[in-house]
Amino acid sequence: MLKINTMRKDLICLPFIILLLPLLTQAQTTGGFRQHAEYEPTQAVWMLYPQIIHKKDFPTAAVTAEMIKALTPFVNIKLIVINDSIEQLVRNMLPAPLLKDGIVSVLKFAYQEFWARDMGPVFVTNNKGEKAIADFNFNDWGYNDTADGAARLDEKLDEHIAAYYNIPVISTNIVSEGGDREVNGKGTLLLVEAVEKQRNPGLTLEEMEPEYKRLLGVSKIIWLKQGVRDDDQSFYPPIEGPGGKKYYTMLTTGGHVDEFARFVNDSTLLLAEVSQQERKSDMEKQTGSRMDINFEILRNATDQNGRHFNIIRMPMPYPVTTKLEPGDSVYAQLKDLQTTAGLSFPDGAVDCVAAASYLNFLVANDALLVGKYWKKGLSQKIKKRDEEARQILQYAFPGKKIIAIDALAINYGGGGMHCITMNEPAGR
Repeated sequence: MLKINTMRKDLICLPFIILLLPLLTQAQTTGGFRQHAEYEPTQAVWMLYPQIIHKKDFPTAAVTAEMIKALTPFVNIKLIVINDSIEQLVRNMLPAPLLKDGIVSVLKFAYQEFWARDMGPVFVTNNKGEKAIADFNFNDWGYNDTADGAARLDEKLDEHIAAYYNIPVISTNIVSEGGDREVNGKGTLLLVEAVEKQRNPGLTLEEMEPEYKRLLGVSKIIWLKQGVRDDDQSFYPPIEGPGGKKYYTMLTTGGHVDEFARFVNDSTLLLAEVSQQERKSDMEKQTGSRMDINFEILRNATDQNGRHFNIIRMPMPYPVTTKLEPGDSVYAQLKDLQTTAGLSFPDGAVDCVAAASYLNFLVANDALLVGKYWKKGLSQKIKKRDEEARQILQYAFPGKKIIAIDALAINYGGGGMHCITMNEPAGR
C-alpha cells in the first residue's frame, strides 16, 4: 500500500521519538467540530490520480476513471494531480462535460501515494457548517518513520489543501490513518487496537483516546482487536492459504477497520464473517477467529448514548490470490520489506493474497460503490458471493444505488475503493 523509499528495521520495532514529546498543542481545540459519518450528505469525493501500477496489466488509473464516471451522477469529484502533463491526461481520459460543468474539479498538489482516505483531507464541521481539517501524523502505514521524506510529503497534503481553501487545521502528533477510523456521526468512533498501537508505540489506549476525541469531536471510542489476516503488514512471513500454499500480503495496513467493520447508520454496523465451514486454511481460520472476537466486542458495546448496536454480518470474499513477479512494483517493495526485516525472500514469482473486501465500500449520497470479484472463467460460487454481498448492502442501504466495480488493480496495492477516496461533507 505504499512506495518504500527508505526503511530500517529498527524503525519498525522502536518507539518513534516524536511521540515521546508532548502529545498535543493544548491551544488547539475542536471548537465544536465533528467528523460526519459517510452516510451523511457528501458535497464532494476527493481522489488522487495514481502514479503507480501495482501489478502489470492491472491499470489503477482505469479503476479511478470508472469510479469517477459511476460517482458523478451523485456527487462532485475533486481530483488531485501532480503536474500539468497528468492534468492533460485526465482531461483526455474523462468525458468533457464533467470537466466543463465543474462536476469534476482538477487541482494540483505535491503527493506520492494515492490513498486519499489515509492521508488526505479529513474534514470536520461545526454547528455553523464551517469546515476545518483534522490533521493526524503519518508514517507510511507503520513501514517508515514520520520524518521519512515520502511520509512527510504525503502528510502535508491535507495542510496544503487547508491553506488553499483558507480553513483551519487541527493537528496532533498521533499517527493514524483514516482507513482505521470509522464514525457514526453522533459521537462514536471505531478503532483497531493492533493498528493504532503499532503506529504509536509506547502509548496506551488511554493516552491516545483524548486526541481522537479532540480532533474528531467524538465522545465514545470502541476498540476492536485486530483486522483480517490478509491485511496484516507485509514484513511478516507468508501464511498458509488456499491450496496449502504460503501467501504474502500486498503492502497492507496491519488491519484497517474499513476492511471489516462499517456503520450503516448511527445504530447499525456491518461486520465481516468467515463461516466455520470456510475456515480451511490458516489465513481463513485466523480471520474468522479475529472477527469472532470483534463481534463479541461490538455485541457488548454501546454507543455514545448507552444503546447497543444492530449488527449485520457480511461474508468475506473468497481469498483472491495471484503471483507477483520481478517487474511488478509491489514485488520490488515486498522484497525490500522482507529482506530488510531479516527474512528470506525467494527468487522469482511469489504467491500473494489481495486485500479483497466487500466492506471497503464507498458511500456518496445515493450511490454505494462495492468491489466485485467474479469474471468470466471463474467459479460460479464467486459470482454467488458477489451477489450475496450486493443483496446485503441493498438491504442495509435501501435507498442507495449499489454499483459493483472490479477494483482488483487497487486491491493488489493493499486497499480498496474506500481507501482511495475521501468524503467532504456538505457545509461551507
